[in-house]
Amino acid sequence: MSSLAIGLITFIIGAILGYVANRFMSSSINSEKKLAEQVTQSELALSQYKQDVAQHLEQSADLLTQMNITCQSAMQQMEQSTQLLKQATPTESTTMPFFAAETQQQLAETAAKRHPKKQLSEPSITSQPPLDYSDGSSGLFVDQTQSVTNSDT
Repeated sequence: MSSLAIGLITFIIGAILGYVANRFMSSSINSEKKLAEQVTQSELALSQYKQDVAQHLEQSADLLTQMNITCQSAMQQMEQSTQLLKQATPTESTTMPFFAAETQQQLAETAAKRHPKKQLSEPSITSQPPLDYSDGSSGLFVDQTQSVTNSDT
């Protein structure tokens, strides 16, 4: 074989090996590109999430501030209303009755008719204690064997 044939065979074998190596390298480069793209997307998603959380916390702080202001103004209004009520309420209880004199008289008469007063008689003095404190025993709690009266023997 001539050197030309050996050179041609070497060239063909080198081209085949170069093609296989290129395919192998290009697939690993493509996977690296995909991974880099996924990392970039994940970083963007994380950044957006951080911004959303920061915005939420800021809005929550604003709402709490508004609630505090509203609560303070409500407390001031309550204090003012209390002061006004204290000023408007008379301190004497006899200034104005709830019912008119005629109505009070009619209510007293109705109550007297419905619930007549009972005359209290003097309680009679008894020298005997109540039955639950009696002197003699009743035999109810005696420790004896009792006979059964309704048995079929």
